[in-house]
Amino acid sequence: MTPRRKNVALAIAALADAVQIGLFPVFSGGVLSVPDDVLDAAVAVALIATLGFRWQLVAALAVELVPGIAVFPSWTVFVATLPTRQARDASTPNRPG
Repeated sequence: MTPRRKNVALAIAALADAVQIGLFPVFSGGVLSVPDDVLDAAVAVALIATLGFRWQLVAALAVELVPGIAVFPSWTVFVATLPTRQARDASTPNRPG
């Protein structure tokens, strides 16, 4: 993933987490809260469209379904932990030949 795509994904994730934290009483129900489910589904679709399918995003969606977890910025944390192409290239040693 390019740094630009990761920055766009971080903006989407941070905005979603800010909405969930700012409107905590509306989103505190977890899997029982319809607004929370709609926001999480929209964020998942937007992140998949931006980054492509990644199993880490499935895990992030599962965490978001836990009641009360909206206080923790899980979308932002999951996107921040994804490696960029530059970071992955830098960590791969050059092979002779």
